[in-house]
Amino acid sequence: MKSLLDLIQKHKAGQPIGIYSVCSAHPLVIEAALRHASETQSAALIEATSNQVNQDGGYTGMRPTDFSKFVYGIADKIGFPHEKVLLGGDHLGPNCWQQLNADEAMKKADVLIREYVTAGFRKIHLDCSMSCADDPSPLSDEVIAARAARLCGVAEGAWEKSGGEAPVYIVGTEVPVPGGSKDALEELEVTSVEAAEMTIKAHKDAFSAQDLDQVWSRVVALVVQPGVEFDHHKVIDYDSEKAVALSQFIDAQPSMVYEAHSTDYQCGNKLEQLVKDHFAILKVGPGLTFALREALWALDQIEREWVGEDLASQLKSFTQKAMRDFPKFWRPYYTASGNQLELDCQYSLSDRIRYYWPQPPVAKALSDLTKNLDRNPPPLTLLCQYLPAQYQAIRAGKIDNKVESLVIHKITEVLQQYSRACQAA
Repeated sequence: MKSLLDLIQKHKAGQPIGIYSVCSAHPLVIEAALRHASETQSAALIEATSNQVNQDGGYTGMRPTDFSKFVYGIADKIGFPHEKVLLGGDHLGPNCWQQLNADEAMKKADVLIREYVTAGFRKIHLDCSMSCADDPSPLSDEVIAARAARLCGVAEGAWEKSGGEAPVYIVGTEVPVPGGSKDALEELEVTSVEAAEMTIKAHKDAFSAQDLDQVWSRVVALVVQPGVEFDHHKVIDYDSEKAVALSQFIDAQPSMVYEAHSTDYQCGNKLEQLVKDHFAILKVGPGLTFALREALWALDQIEREWVGEDLASQLKSFTQKAMRDFPKFWRPYYTASGNQLELDCQYSLSDRIRYYWPQPPVAKALSDLTKNLDRNPPPLTLLCQYLPAQYQAIRAGKIDNKVESLVIHKITEVLQQYSRACQAA
């Protein structure tokens, strides 16, 4: 994590630079991120969340060591050096086990942290902000911080055994809802300076109580609410004027910046302003798989028109059927009915459709679509109709007329906004 520490030092010295964190387990998103990092000659920060990847497999079926092998395998495929891959763990704590009593949930969190660090993850977001079954709600800063310090101690012990670079830590209690809000939003309250100050003090005191004073210099970022979020169909844009005091506060902290969650769908100029205001770590996840879905829906339509309905893979239909047959990934979030529910399932900015790409019927349909269009490439006129930017890239000789290239290019359109924002200097 030396490269991340160096970047933060440069930012603290006055350079308006940052780094974006790709939070996804989709292979094409990971490949797009690594390819773009190679093109921009930068490190690639790839993160797994505790819901995606944990000792029980998470919703991806991967444990931390599986995820690290998965990412490094993609790096090997494209010739991206392992030392430029930075692995992070997001929302690491009792999040997945909130239905248990706190003692049991924290024991599970101990195992989670140990497995992440042993697997080579070195950017660790300690998130103990959620209440467990026997907890009051909300938890106090002191309880949250004490639990975070406990997990930090576990991480340090795992690092001492496994070796390699020392972990860096992210703390913070005002964490936006992972994957976007399920409720309609109008406006958000920016974290107050008082709340940020209390969070830092509580964590610093808790680290000291656990004899972790020497680790505090590796606590590099604080998660707060900068006033950015998205719901199903609307984005709350960053307003720099509302975060002036918050920005000034962290500027005075010697070794810390802010980490901004839920930055998906912010415009490029808003991302740049976030970095300038010391939100130097930008998290993006659903925005990337949303772009992937846009590309696949366009390719589904191209395939239908090009090879005909009888020979087409019916990718979109198979995906919609999988969502109807297995609603557990979207039912807690989408409460509408009729046509609105159809729109939410396909087009919501929270992109719950991303859980369905690994389903066997959907994966087979995507494989069939890829074979159909790669063996018999569609004419550029069809691509111009449904994927105009990718058509231009083919004409310019930047990509070839292959499904994987088209999808990766579509995802990269989003990544380019982040890399420009982080390299504004």
